[in-house]
Amino acid sequence: MEYAIRLATEAGDAGEVPVGAVVVRDREIVGRGRNRMRKEADPRAHAEIDAIDDARHRTGTARLDGDTLYVTLEPCPMCAGAIALVRLGRVVFGARDPRFGASGSQFDVLGAGILGDVAVRAGVLEARCSRLLSDWFRREREGAESERTGRAKGSD
Repeated sequence: MEYAIRLATEAGDAGEVPVGAVVVRDREIVGRGRNRMRKEADPRAHAEIDAIDDARHRTGTARLDGDTLYVTLEPCPMCAGAIALVRLGRVVFGARDPRFGASGSQFDVLGAGILGDVAVRAGVLEARCSRLLSDWFRREREGAESERTGRAKGSD
């Protein structure tokens, strides 16, 4: 999870929502990812998808049978579907996502058993992961407010 937090921090520094993910096989990181939605102008460019793609390319297989995904934010429905379809065995996440969380918060795509059996562990380093997100969103709001206020003052 520490490495996923590092990737999330890099994403935040690059202007992306700070989410990072790693795929682990036999205690070794085989896939890394971070949010790239703004840079790529692609709503599918989530950290989980990035990490899964990296792991598939590095391992040379379409399936990640039994591997573990560590991610700083609870996966959304799109990512949960991808997690199940590549047959990851376990997901460990930090912060819950009350709006789009698909591992128990809003939906339970992974735990429903419909797409397979993926074990989920929630809340690992939750305070750090949550703080990373809340601090980033606060800075974004403050920046937007400053920009809006600055333009209003300049037009007087």
